Amino acid sequence: MPTFVWDYLPEYEAERADILDAVSTVFESGQLVLGPSVRGFEEEFAAYHGLPHCVGVDNGTNAIKLALQALGVGPGDEVITVSNTAAPTVVAIDSVGAVPVFVDVRREDFLMDTGQVAAAITPRTRALLPVHLYGQCVDMDPLTELAGRHGLKILEDCAQAHGARHRGRLAGTMGDAAAFSFYPTKVLGAYGDGGAVVTADEETERDLRRLRYYGMEERYYVTRTPGHNSRLDEVQAEILRRKLRRLEAYLEGRRAVARRYAEGLAGTGLTLPALAQGNDHVYYVYVVRHPRRDEVIEALKAHDISLNISYPWPVHTMSGFSGLGYAKGSLPVTEELAGEIFSLPMYPSLAPELQDTVIEALRKVLDRFN
Repeated sequence: MPTFVWDYLPEYEAERADILDAVSTVFESGQLVLGPSVRGFEEEFAAYHGLPHCVGVDNGTNAIKLALQALGVGPGDEVITVSNTAAPTVVAIDSVGAVPVFVDVRREDFLMDTGQVAAAITPRTRALLPVHLYGQCVDMDPLTELAGRHGLKILEDCAQAHGARHRGRLAGTMGDAAAFSFYPTKVLGAYGDGGAVVTADEETERDLRRLRYYGMEERYYVTRTPGHNSRLDEVQAEILRRKLRRLEAYLEGRRAVARRYAEGLAGTGLTLPALAQGNDHVYYVYVVRHPRRDEVIEALKAHDISLNISYPWPVHTMSGFSGLGYAKGSLPVTEELAGEIFSLPMYPSLAPELQDTVIEALRKVLDRFN
């Protein structure tokens, strides 16, 4: 039987009764759009982060897009971020008419090199968009200092970092707003698309609610454009409410899988994930490095193991963003990592015996290259 990077079925079997009860609860409520389940999830997700406001939206991309708009980012503004992220981060910046400006990342942990941000700031810079990548946080203190000095907004991309902490602070609580995705593979995943924005600012929250609902503050009356139809689905919200109660168990499950990899793959020649100082990692994906990555992945297919690369193409190298003018070699560490990284199976319900199969196959394959 093939082994994949992610599989939701074991978790579904364990939680089936609760998931189906969540669906039934919504269908029997008489309210299918922006009803009690969305309101309940918003309150509970905000409370988890110790923040007053959460606005549920339809996906993580629109969480970033609407948050940028609510923070006043628009056409011609520059937003500083990284290129070694999922394309939706940059698609969202582009969709509000802003210009993404990339800085390189740190070789050891793949996170934004905050030491490069100051040099990237121009009079057009409006916001900083750190990506808490793979399950751990960017060092936010330098960004907070820069934002305060230059009058910039900070939007955290937390799509891969539910429950991660930096010096005791939860991802999503260190900027002006934070965008989350609940795509099924995420640490806190729905059974379809979903997203949310959390913030401590009341005006930002009010703008987000208007923006996700066509620009309306009351039914049928658009007060200000632009607006969107970007509402979190009631069924997904109720499922997320149930799963939020199990989030800490999911985190411990992921950390247990990571510990097993660290023990089983020590001394193999793989570069294993590095924990940045002050971070609590949640291991959304378990990303390793090898200089002969493509050969390793190909050899593992003979063992019926299919792995993923997150991400093989830095955004600045994609033809769809060629207009930004980044030449090959402009982000050397990002480009180097893209040729070496790959992800091992990672989800909290990954059976130890299945993980041992992956570890054993990897050790056999890597012996050939060492």
